[in-house]
Amino acid sequence: MSASRRMLLVALPLLWCAVLVSAAGAIYAKYRARALFVQLDHLDEARNALDDDWGRLQLEQGAWSTYALVERVATERLHMSRPDPHDIVILTP
Repeated sequence: MSASRRMLLVALPLLWCAVLVSAAGAIYAKYRARALFVQLDHLDEARNALDDDWGRLQLEQGAWSTYALVERVATERLHMSRPDPHDIVILTP
């Protein structure tokens, strides 16, 4: 058997194994990319839900801080009232 023939018999299985390993790596890379894309999609949906909640909370905060609501809560729930004008003392330095 010649040296080039022997080298071919050794190189061919090694090349075949390299092709199989490369194919397996490509399949894994594609699988991992799809899994990460699905995870990214779920995270985008969660972010959008949090953005919606944030918008609703900002609207609610704006509604709770109106002067009329603060006055109503102070009078009805806390039983507060405006002082009589004669009871008001203004201090100056």
